[in-house]
This record gives sequence, C-alpha cells and structure tokens, in this order.
Amino acid sequence: MGSVCILTDTSAQFPQLAFPGRNLVRVLGLDVSLNGILFEDGKEIKANSLPFTANATLNPKVSAPTPDKLYALLNSLSQSYDDIIAILLSAQLSNVYASVARAADEVKGRIRVQMIDSQTTSVGLGILVQIAAEAAAAGIHPVEIERLVRSMIPHIYMVVCTPGLSYLSYAGYIDHAQATLGEMLNLLPIFTLEEGHLTPLEKVRNHRNMLDFFTEFLDEFDAIQHIAFLQSVQPSQADSRLLREHAEDFFEQTPFSEHTINLPLATLLGPRTQGLIVVENPDPRANRSGGLRA
Repeated sequence: MGSVCILTDTSAQFPQLAFPGRNLVRVLGLDVSLNGILFEDGKEIKANSLPFTANATLNPKVSAPTPDKLYALLNSLSQSYDDIIAILLSAQLSNVYASVARAADEVKGRIRVQMIDSQTTSVGLGILVQIAAEAAAAGIHPVEIERLVRSMIPHIYMVVCTPGLSYLSYAGYIDHAQATLGEMLNLLPIFTLEEGHLTPLEKVRNHRNMLDFFTEFLDEFDAIQHIAFLQSVQPSQADSRLLREHAEDFFEQTPFSEHTINLPLATLLGPRTQGLIVVENPDPRANRSGGLRA
C-alpha cells in the first residue's frame, strides 16, 4: 500500500498537539486580507489585533492561496505520497475547498486526491483530521479512511455566538443593514453550522444567557466523545470554569478542551466570537458519561 498524506487548513484546531499520524498531516496556510493588504498564510497578523467591528476599509477576507501555489503544493506532495486525503473547512464558509478541488484536477495521474468537505471548522475539523491521521498511521486503506471520516461528519455539532455581525456581513453571511442594526442594538445572535451552512438559531440578551444556551445545548446529548469551548480573543476563565464544571457533572468521562479563536475564524466571524463544539459518540451503546454500557 502506498503512503497517505492528510491535508487540512489553518482554521483547524486540534484538541491535542501530538497524536499518532501527526507527521502525516500537512496544513495549508490561508491568506487573510485586511485594509487592502494581503497577508499570505496569515503571517504577520494575529487574531487579537483585529478590531471588534469591521468596516469597508478593513474589508476582512479569508481565501485560499493562489492556484499556482496550490498546484505547487500538491505537485510537491506527489513526490512523497501516493494519496492525499484533503479534509477542509466547510465549503460554505470560504473558497478553500473549491480552490483545492480545482488544483487537484490539475495533478490527476500523479497523485490521488480525495476531497472531503468537513462541513465544519475549528476543533470539529481538527478531530476529523486526527481520526484520518491515526487511521493512516495504522495502515488503513485510503478508501476506508475516507469512509470513516465521512461517517463522523454528521456527529459533529458547532454553535457560535458573535457580537461582531459586521464581520459576518463582509464574509457574505448576512446583509450589511442587518449587521449594522444588530451591532447598534448590542445583539448576541447564536448560529449553528448545519450541513456546513451558518444558520441562525436565536438571539440572547447578554453574556450569561449565552452560557446558559451553551449548557442547555450540551444537555441535548446522551453520549459525547469530546467537548471543546472556543474562546474569543479575550478569553474568560470564569466562562471556561462554568462550562467545564457542567461538562464534568453530566459527562464526567468526556474530554473537555479549550481553544482561543484563531486568525481565519476571527476574520470570518469576528474576534469576539465564542463557540461550543460537540463530538457525539456514534456508538448507540454509549452512555451519558461518555463510556460504553456493559
């Protein structure tokens, strides 16, 4: 069997930095445009440097590298690998998936590229990549790795709350007038990623209501493999403690990780975005504590 490479992008966040197959993972740097300046691979700019409100001058954008760079990357990987499994952030959130797919067509015959739309991002994407990498390290065939990853996608849930509606408008998720009004009224809308689409769920009045919503969201599940809390660029220990304690009370055996929003997500959703990612246990025998029934 030939060697396999797992390709993802910099919106992915991993619950743990080291895991089996980590050496098989390649991360595609995403370009960020701010104030008319292109920061290739997002270098020389950090999420915490973004203003809380976007405007026409800032015009924040996240995009894939140029076609030439993508072609060069895949061509380079073809020198070392027979197969690439590309697991990328939701195709509904950016042009990354479509751009990589076009580049993959250009290298047909030199390397097999299997495209997977994760329909998520952040830790959800990171976990899918980790599953694929561990399977590749174990010598599992690429076709079976693809099946394994696709089978997990429906079990990953993500909700986000952002007061930065202006960022959503420049990303094309909502119209500008709606964003302006929402920020003027200090609204805290909550969205879910549903089949890759950013879908509004409801609006909450304040920060405490947001945390209540997150805990109630957790309570909808019976068995969870992993819980991840996505913090804004100004992380709150109090928020983290409240969610962790709730998770420990109801899902005591389930890992809980905390992550600060990265640059691609902050550029798309706003730097004050907070979120919750839940990876459901697909095993129907799993109990509420995250283990398996005897």
